[in-house]
Amino acid sequence: MELANLSVLLVWGAATALAVALVAFAVDLSRLSGAKVDARDAARSREKVAVAVADAGSEVVSPYGPDTNEAPGPVNRRLAQVGMSVTWLAAAMLLAAIVLRGIAAGRTPWANMYEFTLVGTFVAVAVFAGVNVRRDVRFLGAFVTGLGVLFLVLAQQQFFVAAMGVQPALQKYWLVIHVGVAICATGIFTVAFVTSALQLLRDGRDNGSVLLGSRHWGWLDHTPSPSALESLSFRLNSVAFVLWTFTLIGGAIWAEDAWGRYWGWDPKEVWSFIVWVVYAAYLHARTTRGWSGTRAAWFVVAGYACVLFNFTGVNLIFNGLHSYSGVE
Repeated sequence: MELANLSVLLVWGAATALAVALVAFAVDLSRLSGAKVDARDAARSREKVAVAVADAGSEVVSPYGPDTNEAPGPVNRRLAQVGMSVTWLAAAMLLAAIVLRGIAAGRTPWANMYEFTLVGTFVAVAVFAGVNVRRDVRFLGAFVTGLGVLFLVLAQQQFFVAAMGVQPALQKYWLVIHVGVAICATGIFTVAFVTSALQLLRDGRDNGSVLLGSRHWGWLDHTPSPSALESLSFRLNSVAFVLWTFTLIGGAIWAEDAWGRYWGWDPKEVWSFIVWVVYAAYLHARTTRGWSGTRAAWFVVAGYACVLFNFTGVNLIFNGLHSYSGVE
């Protein structure tokens, strides 16, 4: 029981760390927005000075000083780096919490909604931090950590169940394989969803949206182009889709072993297949039909909505053979 309590404390610690990272990333984005506005204003001032001096027939003098015509230097991204460091700390605390939960329960720690949420959040945070090692994706930080805080608080307040054993149907190695792969896919889908949502925002700003064109959204100018965001989302979704395909195959094999049939139209089975169909349609439309831009991004948003409903709505609303994965 002490290990279980320590696990709970570590989850709250991870949620707190993610909240700190969220603030750091948000302030960093705010500074980027302000820097963009300042640079634009400085450029306009320089043009006005140049025109005025030229009309007077005198030498053009830079508004930045007597010896330079350069604009202000890049914004200090120290807060973004602080956010990444705290994100790594949160991931380590959450991993420790998951391990302790498994030891306290004496099994693999992903047999119910509470544990699924913990591990899924860890995967999403770890994927974000891992991708950032290869390329700078700190612009996703505020959104990934924000979702992480939301998921962990929701898990603690609404999904929590005491650490204990599982029903005989779950006492199979397929719990490790089938559910583990599903959680990994869900975590990657989460980061891909954030990327596509950001793509929609950036595309709206570039296309002259009145709301997104305001100075408060200036940080969007410092994110990659919509096409680059779409490419990143596509790669993440491709990996997650392969994992989700294996989830369906593994689930069918496990169902035949546990219940004597591969498919039985259980609500969880149906919605897992719906998720697969939506993402399969997205990948097919983008690779063979040339769907790109906002249409592809909205496809990803719709797919992730199905993922969330499959995890929450199906478990809480419908009764089926997978009902034991819900809260007690």
